[in-house]
Amino acid sequence: MTSPWPHLVRRGAGTPLLFLHGNGVDHRLLLELDDAFATGGWERIHLDLPGFGSTPRLEAPGGLPELADWLDDAVTALVGTAPFAVVGSSLGGLLARDLAARRSDQLLGLALLAPVVDPVTAHRTLPAPVVLVADAAMLDTLDAADRRPYAESAVIQTQDNWQRFRRAALPGIRAADLRAMARLGQRYALAEAPDGRLSGYERPVLIIAGKQDAVVGFEDQRDLASLFPHSSFALLDGAGHNLHLDQPDLVRALLVEWAARVRQAPHGDGRPDAVRRDDRPMP
Repeated sequence: MTSPWPHLVRRGAGTPLLFLHGNGVDHRLLLELDDAFATGGWERIHLDLPGFGSTPRLEAPGGLPELADWLDDAVTALVGTAPFAVVGSSLGGLLARDLAARRSDQLLGLALLAPVVDPVTAHRTLPAPVVLVADAAMLDTLDAADRRPYAESAVIQTQDNWQRFRRAALPGIRAADLRAMARLGQRYALAEAPDGRLSGYERPVLIIAGKQDAVVGFEDQRDLASLFPHSSFALLDGAGHNLHLDQPDLVRALLVEWAARVRQAPHGDGRPDAVRRDDRPMP
């Protein structure tokens, strides 16, 4: 595959399930959801996209088209021709749809959490930023470098919410390659938008949006769900862009239901030839 090789954490055995994180974080953001798939025969593949976590950045130009091509090569290297499913968050939700457009016969289903619909921020329909639960005393205990990204994203500011953010989001924020992010920002558009090529995609799709998500919004995501004949759309109140950190129980329950639909759909049993049985980060 195109270098660099991704840093991976693989868990379980069975049908490959690929987790794709968003911009500015790494695979640890979605590890919070791994237990939703601990049963049911899923091999969970959590990877760091180039320039995030422990995967080196792409060579120049390193924009979104190059990232999408790299991911397609990575899927070939990781699962070959085996059927697989994808959970994608934010930018990972856009990349997941690009994979579906390229591999519609191979991709068993899509679960999209606060997905990017249009990469151009000015084109998005966004609610005004809001904090529903504030805890100024708790924020004052945080280091300034940690407080800023947390306060900018959390709409439910509690000690439990902070601990989830500290565990899942903060390590990736700290590890992000700023040069890679700058290159990505300069070429933050795919050569061809995937959604126009997905009107006939009939596998199970789940789209979850946060009502207080001021990064990608929720109205464009609701419209996106209408493209798919077998989609579920959930709009969660009390949830911002990191909606699975704000509403973890609801998101897990929705993912469990989606996974069951994937299993029940035609050709939803996967193939056993892409199986690992360890829980170790890959080189």
